[in-house]
Amino acid sequence: MRIRAVLLNELPALQDIERAAGQCFRDIGMPEIADDEPLSLSELARYQQTGLAWVAVDDADVPVAYLIADRVDGNLHVEQVSVHPDNARRGIGRLLLDHLAHSATGEGMPALTLTTFTDVPWNAAYYTRCGFQPMNDSDVPPGLRRIRENEAAHGLDRWPRTCMRRTLQPTQGAGERGR
Repeated sequence: MRIRAVLLNELPALQDIERAAGQCFRDIGMPEIADDEPLSLSELARYQQTGLAWVAVDDADVPVAYLIADRVDGNLHVEQVSVHPDNARRGIGRLLLDHLAHSATGEGMPALTLTTFTDVPWNAAYYTRCGFQPMNDSDVPPGLRRIRENEAAHGLDRWPRTCMRRTLQPTQGAGERGR
């Protein structure tokens, strides 16, 4: 699986991936999440234009998964990561997260953050296996707190959610150079 930047003409494919990936929420009693529309093409274009959107592509260079991120509180924040169900359980989501971690360390950022459902098997437990740890409420910085407030206003707090953080190891060349 190869990871690369999203091309502008691929934005509708990202919406299709998210719609397909969201259907599994229906099976666990969260049809509202399954029915929630993906970000608009203009919102996705903003991520693409700022260089914060990546796809995992198959051998034919067709996107099968994607990740978009924001810069929040001095970290890269995972806004969305979706893998088409036809390609699930192959480590593609982890590859995208590791790619984001590499980008963040290259910029000297200390961590990745995300918000997620705590009781959905492919959410908090999965992210824990990918190196994320739940954050205490008192440790949630202002930008991440605003994200949670927006999620609550959108109705996502109907199900338990948490903020998570993956601490990154600096690489030589990021921040201060070793001597």
